[in-house]
Amino acid sequence: MSLDNHSALIEQLKPLFMEPDFQDVFEQLTFDESNSTRFLLKMELNRISSLCTRIIDLRHKTELPCEEVIVANQKHFLDAPAKEALLQALPLYRNKYTLGVYEHVIQTHKSRRIKLRENGPVEIVNQENPFLVPGVVLGSYFNRCEERMNYSIRIMVSQQGITEVNGVTLDLSVGGARIKLPLKHHLDQDKPLRVKLLELGDEFYLEDLQQGVDYQIVDIQNKDDSAIFRLKRLGGAEALDNVLSKLIRSYKFRYKVDVNDVIVTATGLGYERHYLPLLTHLPLFVSIIDGKPEITHQLLGRGNQPIQHYFQDENKISQLPSLINSKRLSQLIKYPSNSDYCYLFSFTHKTNGKLYFYSANLAELKATKNIHLFLGFASAKASWRVFKIITQPIDHSKNYKTSTLPGDDARYAALTEQQLSQFSHTLQLIDLTNKDARKDYQSWSVQSDVNGLKIFAQAKVNQNNIKKVSMPFSERRHEARFVFKTLVTIEQGGKQVTGISHDISSRGLQLTLEQSTNFTEPGAVSLSFPRLQAAAGKANLTHLPYQLIRSRMNGLTLHLSATIGHSPHEGVEFLNKLIAHNKQKLEQLSDNEGQQKELADGMKNLVMRQLPGVPYFIEKTVKAAKMAYIGIGTTTDEISHLFAQDSDKVLQYNLLPLLDNNVLKQQIIDPLKLMKPNHEMGFFEVFMQLTRHPRGAVQIQCKLKSELGNNAQQIQFITQSKKVGRFMALRVYVGATDKPDMSYIRRELEYIHIHAHHRAKQLEEQLWKVIGSGELLDITTEVEIRFPSVMALV
Repeated sequence: MSLDNHSALIEQLKPLFMEPDFQDVFEQLTFDESNSTRFLLKMELNRISSLCTRIIDLRHKTELPCEEVIVANQKHFLDAPAKEALLQALPLYRNKYTLGVYEHVIQTHKSRRIKLRENGPVEIVNQENPFLVPGVVLGSYFNRCEERMNYSIRIMVSQQGITEVNGVTLDLSVGGARIKLPLKHHLDQDKPLRVKLLELGDEFYLEDLQQGVDYQIVDIQNKDDSAIFRLKRLGGAEALDNVLSKLIRSYKFRYKVDVNDVIVTATGLGYERHYLPLLTHLPLFVSIIDGKPEITHQLLGRGNQPIQHYFQDENKISQLPSLINSKRLSQLIKYPSNSDYCYLFSFTHKTNGKLYFYSANLAELKATKNIHLFLGFASAKASWRVFKIITQPIDHSKNYKTSTLPGDDARYAALTEQQLSQFSHTLQLIDLTNKDARKDYQSWSVQSDVNGLKIFAQAKVNQNNIKKVSMPFSERRHEARFVFKTLVTIEQGGKQVTGISHDISSRGLQLTLEQSTNFTEPGAVSLSFPRLQAAAGKANLTHLPYQLIRSRMNGLTLHLSATIGHSPHEGVEFLNKLIAHNKQKLEQLSDNEGQQKELADGMKNLVMRQLPGVPYFIEKTVKAAKMAYIGIGTTTDEISHLFAQDSDKVLQYNLLPLLDNNVLKQQIIDPLKLMKPNHEMGFFEVFMQLTRHPRGAVQIQCKLKSELGNNAQQIQFITQSKKVGRFMALRVYVGATDKPDMSYIRRELEYIHIHAHHRAKQLEEQLWKVIGSGELLDITTEVEIRFPSVMALV
């Protein structure tokens, strides 16, 4: 008798075989099987779970370089694909080197070699289109604070107008789920899904289960031949909550903690630390004061210093409030997508030691019929600038804080939350000035009296009215600390002493001991709270895992942090509730710097919700470098959507039209080699002709601006593009990144290390490979403004 037809069932049983309740699960999953099949299944599981002593040495069996990998005190020599296969297989067997792990690595290696012989060298296969680039989600700080169960049950998924799709759950919580569907599912990511939990519907007679439960799609990722959906529940009554809670409690200790959400968010946070220091745009924040909008704060970073400095007058006072005055700001808020209000032009004039600013938006130039005079005259001056402003309203229903770990407080301190709630809009002030385009603007020039420009003189600002907040590039977590004294017992390696807490936060505390004790630091300790136990109810406040971070005062004062393991930390949960219920009574320790960091972090999170362009990241490789990822925001953007049309996978983008013909090497990688992280970003411009074909496909033809030469050729390309379809222009920024800011995601990495060590290491290695970052920015309207003949057609 063969088990060939039961391979899927064996794969499902593998991660459960070493669990204490395996027999119950086995009986449920094999209910329809014969006794002989059950016997063979158990024999096979026993075989592949037995410890293995075989050494894997691929040094003479692969064309790739090998490295030494030690598992269970055994040295293996593996190439990169085999090492990845090993790290994938180990967690299925509780990180033990078993026969199943050995066979998985060998089979993966053989399959790759067979494919290599059939299709030629791997390098050539991959080079068929080296510009298929995956996306990494930025600005999506999805927080799952519930317990979740890694549990596979059959589901049926539907959407209006689409045939039902069969799939399975990967994990389930009361408020969400992660599911696996076929790769070609034809589902719309922006519409809700209706999910029928088939096996629960058979067991529990609830209307919600029979008709299906509505979920919102949070994220989609592709893996092999499947699409993995992360879902947030939208529908369902309290009865469904009870059923799911009961199910999760009954299976709570059978399954591993799922860290996918933490990994997705930590990856996004890690990549944004490469992107943000180079960001050339200046984020501004609008508050409504006395019924009128006013710019009250700006977020400063290294990359946007040139914009800040441009607006400083002879007294170092920013004239930015006069550029975006009350009238222009109201227009931006009322008409955020109208290019007449989004584009501003500026120049300065110095006389008698004083600096005067002149500015106008496109609507003002058209209304006063001064567009020729202003653009022609101003573009000849060294102080000439072209700005674009992107306006975005703030959704205050979303959390401001990037709270990603179980037990985290989802909010900042009350003062920070209040400050962030006062902002109504974010503005991105983007400098689009291109010195090579000055001569294009010169064609606007006419012989007119320059005194006509006096109406565009900005009113002088006499004091700095916009508060400057520096973008945070260090530890982002800063929990509020409260004075609180209670008896604490601390143990380490047989030593036990008592002390009194000085202050507490949700995840840590400062402790003063009765007598100095020589504890190992940093090191693991266990804490007990004997006096709090009476108020803790069912929560057990004894022998809780903490980490001793450091000691002071000859070992009398200790700083401790909670260690989050495979189950919820009862100490963290209790202290969270204690602080939340007694915030008015507890004295908060003063920490203005901490509050300022919180405000900066919250403002950064608001900016990341709406990316002005499409970030990208360059990785170093063994031979050179490659475009590794593009950054995808939480809302659909036109640029990434355009490059997604030739890819059949979600979050994969075909950049071949943009980067082919050696553009990637000559315009991005080669200049990057000469850059340092403290250099300003460079850029080049690309003109695109978009031709729509039957069935909705769009053909993209790209030309570097430098290839088109004079403005006559550029105008011809633009007008021809408009005749056959549409014209679009991109500015492509290029900059060198610094080393990754690992301190920013330290707590996420520690959490992932506990539950999936290899995935934490993989993320770290991934971030260390990044050597450059940039951005694709839509500059279509600005390019058209350069040419009077083109503007006449708009």
